[in-house]
Amino acid sequence: MHDPVCCCDDEVTVASQVAATVEGVLDRLHGQFRRPEARTHAADYVRGLLADVERKNGWQLAEQVGYAHPRGIQRVLNRYSWDADAVRDDLRETVVTTLGGPDGILVVDETGFPKKGQHSAGVARQYSGTLGKIGNCQVGVFLTYAGPHGFAAIDRELYLPREWLDDPARCRRAGIPEGIPMRTKPQLAREMVERALDAGVPAAWVVADEVYGSDYRFRQALEARDQPYVVAVRSNQSLAVWPPYGAPDQTTPAALMPPLPDTAWDRLSCGDGAQGPRLYDWALVPLRPAEQEGWHHALLIRRHPDRPAELAWYLVFAPAATPLAAMVQAAGTRWTIEEAFKLAKGQVGLDHYEVRSWQGWYRHITLTLLALAALAVAKKGALPASSTSPGPSPSSGACWSGSPGRSSGRPSRSAPGRAGDARTSGRRGTAIATVG
Repeated sequence: MHDPVCCCDDEVTVASQVAATVEGVLDRLHGQFRRPEARTHAADYVRGLLADVERKNGWQLAEQVGYAHPRGIQRVLNRYSWDADAVRDDLRETVVTTLGGPDGILVVDETGFPKKGQHSAGVARQYSGTLGKIGNCQVGVFLTYAGPHGFAAIDRELYLPREWLDDPARCRRAGIPEGIPMRTKPQLAREMVERALDAGVPAAWVVADEVYGSDYRFRQALEARDQPYVVAVRSNQSLAVWPPYGAPDQTTPAALMPPLPDTAWDRLSCGDGAQGPRLYDWALVPLRPAEQEGWHHALLIRRHPDRPAELAWYLVFAPAATPLAAMVQAAGTRWTIEEAFKLAKGQVGLDHYEVRSWQGWYRHITLTLLALAALAVAKKGALPASSTSPGPSPSSGACWSGSPGRSSGRPSRSAPGRAGDARTSGRRGTAIATVG
């Protein structure tokens, strides 16, 4: 369903698509910069990110685009006046308009950025899945949109550990704005998802791993918007059960396992992997009715077909008539954000930045996601011609492709919705993404 850029594509064709798409993306980017030199340098920064450069730092990006000195490139991150959030919004519109559809899926996850020093905004000794352990790093929480025509990251937030917010002087040195509150990773994820839904992004599902799925407030915010989700949870997650699905009780996923008969399991693919379809055995256990008529809460259980002791659990919030296959496909779509991280770090230098400041992090990451989106849109082979093209309309509430389609732009029931000239000399062209 969501094909990454593939090495089997003809290199000349892909290069042509990428080049045309990059220029279309840059046309949209230009509107965010008042000064011509700032527009030019920002555009060349993105071109450099897409080029075949070993390390996407200021010196190498400047050399790639034909500059004698990196000052212009560096000023994109630390001096020029532009709004990274406005560029993010434009990026989101580009991705959704080009790759999206009513059966799109919002995927939440995080990634780490290992660091040696103590001065980069948010750096701390903390757990990172990138490292697979506790280490000195920054952690960014990201939101990816997986649509029928491809996937790309559309939002990002930098996690600030408590030790930073308890040290105002340290925050000032890193350029962290005053008044930034302490926000957990699930809170950052909730803000990004709500931002996307408030903007009218059509999303049949929200999916996330257990860091986010185990957070009650994250799930509650989605339920308040009638937003279906499939989120991973731990084996000891507290689950409420009540009629008609069972007597009132508190249980856990692990406790629900013994009574399940063999007939409760269906072998289904949750998507294609490197070795073909990813087949698992799946069972669905309804837990309790939802506040919304016709909806329910359920536990989706995944079992390895050859190693039945290997289990994974997901909480589901969706219309009761939703097919099991639709839930399974949604659960399997979470891999797209891992692929997005792989492409972003391997192709466009997501983790190659050398800035320490809060502003520098957001600016580099945003431009990196813009470059990554250009690759995704080039793969699809189309780009909206104007930055003023209308955004996607919320779905009508009908079911699409077996998934529960809801109006993703609907505000929460508990709170209202929130609402450079091109340089040609010395340019060496755009890299071709060949990660399969």
